[in-house]
Amino acid sequence: MTYSELVTQIQNYMETTFTTAIVNNFIKQAEQRIYNSVQIPSLRRNVTGTTTSNNKYLQCPSDFLSVYSMAAVKANGEYEYLLNKDVNYIRQVYPSPSTTGLPKYYGIFGPDYSLPRELTFILGPTPDAAYTIELHYFYYPESIVTAGQSWLGDNFDSVLLYGSLREAYLLNKGEQDLVANVEAKYAEAMALLKQLGDGKERQDAYRSGQARVPVTS
Repeated sequence: MTYSELVTQIQNYMETTFTTAIVNNFIKQAEQRIYNSVQIPSLRRNVTGTTTSNNKYLQCPSDFLSVYSMAAVKANGEYEYLLNKDVNYIRQVYPSPSTTGLPKYYGIFGPDYSLPRELTFILGPTPDAAYTIELHYFYYPESIVTAGQSWLGDNFDSVLLYGSLREAYLLNKGEQDLVANVEAKYAEAMALLKQLGDGKERQDAYRSGQARVPVTS
């Protein structure tokens, strides 16, 4: 389902004409709800960065939401996966910034003072060299509103449609039986998506920290 097809179906179901801006809000709100309810592969992105010797801080990507994994790459190409710890743990274990070495831990430190809308990582110990850092992280993919197409639209258009209709009916204060019907359809579609994203695609996952649900069929 493309963006234009989605808009047409929303307008047809609602039997009214909303402005483009209002329909776009329905879709974006639905996408945000969906993306925060199930971890599908299209929410993942991989980037590499480089640490600075004697600098314990590392800038987060501008579209960063949360970490899937972080690894430091040694000079011989070996990967050393860092463990997530609280900032106070890292401060306690490495109280002196002059304690340097290959980073073992990372934590989300907080906003960058020069870029208050962006976050930074704190590493422990302080890097003693310029290490390549590979970050696998979660982010919001581009909305179908601006991209025209999306993974959800191509593969799970039902959850995107009913999620958008849910937002539309709630705003429009639709009849209770219609709202209940859309809620039920949305829940059904979300259950199927969760079976895929948090179930079938996680059965052979190495890391136990990932969200995972039992696969029933």
